[in-house]
Amino acid sequence: MAEKEKKLPKGKKLEEELCWSYPNIAEKAPEQIAAAAAFAEGYKDFLSRCKTERECAAFAEQALLAAGYERFSPQKKYAAGDKVYQVNRGKAVLATVFGKKDIREGVRINGAHIDSPRLDLKPNPLYEKDEIAYFKTHYYGGIRKYQWGTIPLAMHGVAVRKDLTKVEFSIGEDPGDPVFCISDLLPHLAAKQSQRPLSEGLRGEELNIILGSTPYADGDVKEPFRLEVLRILNEKYGITERDFARAEIEMVPADKPRDIGFDRSMVGAYGQDDRVCAYPALMAQLDTVDPEYTTVTVLTDKEEIGSVGNTGLHSNYVHDYITYLCDNQGADPKEVFANSACLSADVNAAYDPTFPDVFEKKNASYLNHGVVLTKYTGARGKSGSSDASAEFMAKVIDIMDRAKVYWQIGELGAVDAGGGGTIAQFVAMMNIDVVDLGVPVLSMHAPFEITSKLDLYNTYLAFRAFYNEKEAAPEKPAAGRGRRKKK
Repeated sequence: MAEKEKKLPKGKKLEEELCWSYPNIAEKAPEQIAAAAAFAEGYKDFLSRCKTERECAAFAEQALLAAGYERFSPQKKYAAGDKVYQVNRGKAVLATVFGKKDIREGVRINGAHIDSPRLDLKPNPLYEKDEIAYFKTHYYGGIRKYQWGTIPLAMHGVAVRKDLTKVEFSIGEDPGDPVFCISDLLPHLAAKQSQRPLSEGLRGEELNIILGSTPYADGDVKEPFRLEVLRILNEKYGITERDFARAEIEMVPADKPRDIGFDRSMVGAYGQDDRVCAYPALMAQLDTVDPEYTTVTVLTDKEEIGSVGNTGLHSNYVHDYITYLCDNQGADPKEVFANSACLSADVNAAYDPTFPDVFEKKNASYLNHGVVLTKYTGARGKSGSSDASAEFMAKVIDIMDRAKVYWQIGELGAVDAGGGGTIAQFVAMMNIDVVDLGVPVLSMHAPFEITSKLDLYNTYLAFRAFYNEKEAAPEKPAAGRGRRKKK
């Protein structure tokens, strides 16, 4: 006779039935490790090639063209399966596959941002002081200024010459290139500086980029060190000092993406907020061929400074693009917006055991536990958040569950520890259901951020599931979204 199944105590049985926790994917689905590592190789290449929003937009456009997309034309009539895209001023990209369902049933939007914290050059940046030439900078986004001293920096961007021709810069990325840096005091002489608050370890006006220390050969000039830098720039790029007023030049970390840890389970790199969501969003769009709903992938700009400007989500460019899609299909945009759904593809702060006090552990997101759903962001009393509804949370979770995607719930730190915002509030302004969904990040906004390859991969799976609600699960799916508590 078969041995009778061992009965659990009543409390244990009830605990199994009612309690919940989110698993470590490496433990629950080790078969994902190889797939995640392979996906991360393409991601690292993307990060190394795309350190500005312009470079990300150019990368995306090339990938879309290679996949058979064409520029959207309001004059052309499109049918299910047609693939179109649009570029906004070289800094934002929208991509669409027309779905089988009538567009009146809504579109599926996935929006990530491709700008990252950095140091921009001031309009009049070049000066010399005591025999060293410098650039003056104005930091962009929420940085911790002291982190940007004494690290190698690269110069990226574009300048428009007087004749309106453009020159693009990428100096400091190739092995033979020079790099640039910001100096800091030696500890032997830093007693007074060390008394400053950490936020003023380096002040904004001290973030000055060292450019050179060689004077122009003809000593009969007023500022020979500054002039020598201008001579080199003019000789190599044909620009003059006046052209800086017609330029967008960014100083970014020169380091390349690297695997982190003996197990190579993580990626360390600059700009992962929010390119760790932008890359899987683009890949999911490229892999979506015959969707039920029309897709709209948005790679947007200016999120780090409030989504302002005409390339940020606070402008009308996404609204206008979707309106064009509606007009093309003979639909009322108001009806389409009301029936649409959006994932605001943005990161969350991963729980850091070194600094536990700023987190509430039960509601933090963790590395290797999957894509994180953030119902609301904002600061303290949810200021600046759209706060997704219970119904929309249920809809998105159901999509993740059916596709066997690993997901977790998280907040951005303890309630009164701080906070931040995303593009979700601007999507919600269009009367669209939206929730934040993205990757947990360690050292967010630092020059070198850390993410998990498994979380990156599940974010890609989540975006694919969102665009392909009826699609079968991938060949090697996750075993489920979570697990009951262990006995």
